[in-house]
Amino acid sequence: MTFDYFNWIILPLLIFMSRLADVSLATLRHIFVSKGYKTLVPILGFFEVLIWLIAIRQIFNNVDSVICYVAWAAGFSAGTYLGMYLEEKLALGMQIIRIITSDDTDKLVEAFKECKQGITVVNGHGAIGPVKVIFTVVKRTNKNEIIKLIHIHAPDAFYSVEEIKSTSQGVFRNDKGTSAIKRILSLSK
Repeated sequence: MTFDYFNWIILPLLIFMSRLADVSLATLRHIFVSKGYKTLVPILGFFEVLIWLIAIRQIFNNVDSVICYVAWAAGFSAGTYLGMYLEEKLALGMQIIRIITSDDTDKLVEAFKECKQGITVVNGHGAIGPVKVIFTVVKRTNKNEIIKLIHIHAPDAFYSVEEIKSTSQGVFRNDKGTSAIKRILSLSK
């Protein structure tokens, strides 16, 4: 009696890889829908469904194989994670960082100006007294650099980061940065 490599190893691996691919595409598609990428979403959807149909056919052809079901479920969970990871590496779009501090903001404001990062500073009143509220809209690729500046120049500041669907006008850094493909392929960042 010989071991059935195809049904126990190769087929489940193919199902896992198919689910990994189609769920990654689905995750990216959902994220891109929320960001308004109208031309990319249908292309992702086409390949997502095509891969899904190929994978589901194999499941129906091997309906009595428990290992295929496990591969299907594992591919789904791994694909969700991979899709989120890829979207994070792509770092498409803009975010607003809201900084609230009762400390002196002169050094932080100057650091933002030096790196040509647009800001709006507003006087406010917090629970324990007067505060400065600084708003800055950043490319997602620049977010970590801006957060480092906050930690250096206003280490006790509260800040929050939110996604922005669209912007108009304003002062934005004019750096080229790395391409989206290079960011995906980079494992060091």
